[in-house]
Amino acid sequence: MPTYRVAVVSGNLEADQVRAFLEAHGIRVLLRGETIRSTHGLAVDGLGAVTIEVMEEDAARARELLAAADAGELRLDDEAKAL
Repeated sequence: MPTYRVAVVSGNLEADQVRAFLEAHGIRVLLRGETIRSTHGLAVDGLGAVTIEVMEEDAARARELLAAADAGELRLDDEAKAL
């Protein structure tokens, strides 16, 4: 089944954050390009870039969620912060 790129990020931290965010919304994620990061820890000039891919049926929703997060539209309300 084909996967679709929804983002490209640099480094382990950002890749893990995006993966956790999408998975929390029920979207399965495939990270591509982890080999160089894992063996050399590089994230310079595109080396170590990680491609975030999702299944075809989740691509539009994943892009919408990532765009909303980038725009600051997804924030915890005061009640959630108190928990």
